Amino acid sequence: MKLLIIEDEISLQEMMSTTLRKEGYIVETASTYAAAIEKLGAYNYDCVLLDITLPDGNGLDILEEIKRSGNGVNVIITSARDSIDDKIRGLELGADDYLAKPFHLAELVARIRSVTRRSRNAGELAYTVGNVSLFETSQRLTVAGKEISLLKKEFDILKYFLMRPGHLVDKAVLAEAVWGDHADQSDDFQYVYAQMKNLRRKLSEADADIEIKAVYGFGYKLVQL
Repeated sequence: MKLLIIEDEISLQEMMSTTLRKEGYIVETASTYAAAIEKLGAYNYDCVLLDITLPDGNGLDILEEIKRSGNGVNVIITSARDSIDDKIRGLELGADDYLAKPFHLAELVARIRSVTRRSRNAGELAYTVGNVSLFETSQRLTVAGKEISLLKKEFDILKYFLMRPGHLVDKAVLAEAVWGDHADQSDDFQYVYAQMKNLRRKLSEADADIEIKAVYGFGYKLVQL
């Protein structure tokens, strides 16, 4: 499970990171609003630990952005602002929990387990081919039960093929499906090739028993090995 800690107090950030890594979580951190937005735009997370008081912005704006994206990530607000108004606003914006500072790290771990358990029990749409399973709501990928980290476009590409195993997919159709209106209008498709190369490498390194094969002059096809 992959977590993002958004916290500008570095000593607390480091304590949280150390504790959560010992619990087996994959942990990334951001100390500013700008860094948090950049990471959320590039990677998928199962849970975000969000300090709402940041040096360059309001964490509640990050919460709104997360919920607007609709990717199902859990959010736990961790804040020294323990007013009832802040709690109400955070929960109304879609936060899954609100943990006031100072808090015990053991309680933080318990809260994370609780919100992610509730999320998974609420129902999850999954696509599975061979030993590869992609979970749409929580934006997770597992290969033989082990979680693999993907960039957002890599996730979207793999989902497209898992929904169409064995189908030959034209690269132009793939670009339109994944990039939509932002698809490059040029014919070289270098942006597709770059993402596909990284995705195929990650699947191979994880010993996936599927492969997205290139079909010369046309596109790609997902096959089970």
